[in-house]
Amino acid sequence: MTAVATNPSRFWLLAAASGLLLAIGLASAHHMETAGHIVTGMNNHVVWGLPHVFAIFLIVSASGVLNIASIGSVFGKAPYKARAPLSGLLSIAMLAGGLMVLMLDLGRPERVIVAATHYNFTSVFAWNVFLYSGMFAIVAIYLWTLLEKRMNPWSKAAGLAAFVWRLLLTTGTGAIFAFLVAREGYGSALLPVLFIVLSFGWGMAVFLLAQAAVYRWNARQLPEAVHRRMSRLLGVFVAASLYLVAVHHLTNLYFARNVAFERFILLDGGVYTGLFWLGFVLAGGLLPLVLLYRRDMAKPRHTLLASLLVVAGGFCLLYVFIIGGQAWPLDLFPGATISSSFLDGKIAPYAPSLPELLLGLGGLAAAFLITIIGVRVLEFMPHDPARDPDADPAA
Repeated sequence: MTAVATNPSRFWLLAAASGLLLAIGLASAHHMETAGHIVTGMNNHVVWGLPHVFAIFLIVSASGVLNIASIGSVFGKAPYKARAPLSGLLSIAMLAGGLMVLMLDLGRPERVIVAATHYNFTSVFAWNVFLYSGMFAIVAIYLWTLLEKRMNPWSKAAGLAAFVWRLLLTTGTGAIFAFLVAREGYGSALLPVLFIVLSFGWGMAVFLLAQAAVYRWNARQLPEAVHRRMSRLLGVFVAASLYLVAVHHLTNLYFARNVAFERFILLDGGVYTGLFWLGFVLAGGLLPLVLLYRRDMAKPRHTLLASLLVVAGGFCLLYVFIIGGQAWPLDLFPGATISSSFLDGKIAPYAPSLPELLLGLGGLAAAFLITIIGVRVLEFMPHDPARDPDADPAA
């Protein structure tokens, strides 16, 4: 295995910058741990704050980015198979970054050994312990079969296992919210499917950004046919995401008990409404579709801009979904009016604090650092075949 020929000075600069941001994120987590919840924007109502938005995005995208490898290894598409190693590396890196934020945000990270040795199998959180650790193991084995020539005959079987496991992992992540039936914003059987579809778009967008960086780093040009193929696939995933999100909200609106919550999110929610319509629907959905399906869509800058918008829209949607779902008051006593000093029956306030933001950015920095080290040390650069056997003139 040979390393990618990256510029040493650029590598050390990027490694130092991401390492510094990671250190700041860890220091912020330590500050929140020692000073207490008072230094965050979280409260008794909103217990999953901005760090959870970063964590869930990284975990869901870690599953989605592996879709590139699945298309290549499981379905035999040569242009995607050439990108399977980079896809697997990004999956491990983003999963590690997301879990780092998750553990540090929940508090008492030193007690993770308890979660790893004592299981309550009636809890979806216990299921996810197996799903996350299993993902690391299966993707690592998959990368071994790709990078070690004598293991290549096993790559398709390992790729199929990774494909199935990543679907299970995303289903488990969606089930965390789907099983919270007490909250109108969650408690829907559509959520596991929605998270799977969202992972496709977010993972593809992240991969396109990472791939562009790697190609630029090595002064190489992405083949035009591959670019068109991946751009169109991103467009399909973005359209599917918009459709499933619409179905989710229409399903909620069908039940009378959820109408008030849906009105809060879609019409009267202030920042939540703005982030949903302007952040996710417009910037993260409709604009990327326009960029990806223009006549001159072959231009890489349009695809990169669309990918950035999809990522930004993903963060907006998760903020609305996670924070907005908690800010809406629990219906503790249906049909009764509740009033107390604990804001029962009121919209819970939440404003993200700087330590929360820095912890989330630290998770992104951890994923970035793992990726650039992997690209530097091992052979993760895509090598396209001389001729694409799956290409068609209309691609």
